[in-house]
Amino acid sequence: MPKNDVAVTGPGWNAGWVLGAVGAVFMASSALAQDVTLKASHQWPGGKGDVRDEMVQIIAKEVAGADVGMEVRVYPGGSLVKATQQWDAMQKGQIDISAFPLDYASGKHPQFSATLMPGLVKNHEHAKRLNDSPYMEAIKAIIEENGIMVLSDAWLAGGFVGRDGCLTAPDQVQGKVMRAAGPAFEQMLAAAGASINAMPSSEIYTGLQTGVLDGANTSSGSLVSYRIFEQVKCLTPPGDYALWFMYEPILMSKPAFEKLTPEQQKALTDAGQKAEDYFFEEAKKLDQTLVETFEKAGVQIDQMTREQFDAWLAVAKESSYKQYAAEVEGGQDILDKALAVE
Repeated sequence: MPKNDVAVTGPGWNAGWVLGAVGAVFMASSALAQDVTLKASHQWPGGKGDVRDEMVQIIAKEVAGADVGMEVRVYPGGSLVKATQQWDAMQKGQIDISAFPLDYASGKHPQFSATLMPGLVKNHEHAKRLNDSPYMEAIKAIIEENGIMVLSDAWLAGGFVGRDGCLTAPDQVQGKVMRAAGPAFEQMLAAAGASINAMPSSEIYTGLQTGVLDGANTSSGSLVSYRIFEQVKCLTPPGDYALWFMYEPILMSKPAFEKLTPEQQKALTDAGQKAEDYFFEEAKKLDQTLVETFEKAGVQIDQMTREQFDAWLAVAKESSYKQYAAEVEGGQDILDKALAVE
């Protein structure tokens, strides 16, 4: 037997020891790359076609398919964390990912009200241009300063509903109790003579059903997902003049992201981009689905005219725009950056 083979086959050779050593190395490397489970939470119904849930499900499926030792577990319908508490939950490490209407955190960061400002976003193409503008750079800088990052940009259009009739023009909300998504719309509606009852979109149905609300505005997706058509007589959808647009991104805890391996981080960012691309196309379809669903339910459809849009915008500029610029640090600059995007 050749001399150079003696060390392998001669005295001292112990196959069990070698296999054990190999196994120990394998187990050690596996421990370093152990499976990670991320908790993703949102407030919308799961498995019922809501595009925000679908975005999160796409991320979960893409991450699973990437085979990088990571799983995204989705908790829909506010089952893990209540709608308005998800920002805090991400900061505290209770959840890792959330499909979250950013304006819900405007009580802590009033700059976020600019992501739900009446008439600021004109249509879906305009919203996409805003994503890459200095306006959104300013908003995302505040998000990141607070330990959170954006995985997917998402803007939803929305409309108005009335329990007893149409609420399309400012004079039609006088004396009505309204639910508005966020302070900017609340300020505008109050200036038009409405009373405000604040609540997340998941509670609008009950509010209308019990008579606590006369009307509300929220996204096209929520109006359909929460079956609001069962409780109203009139819908003003986002048509040629969309007064209502809201930024509802997929967010992630930065500390949770930074703990991941580079391969896991890439799998998440790639999945986030795929979800964003999906959402952009689907969001435009939501407005048509909204109209078709409400028409089928026998709800009156009242499109907003240019004159009505201008009337609302005039009220907004004298209320929510003015208050935002006066009271929010850097508010006028943020508005100017948004208004500069055509």
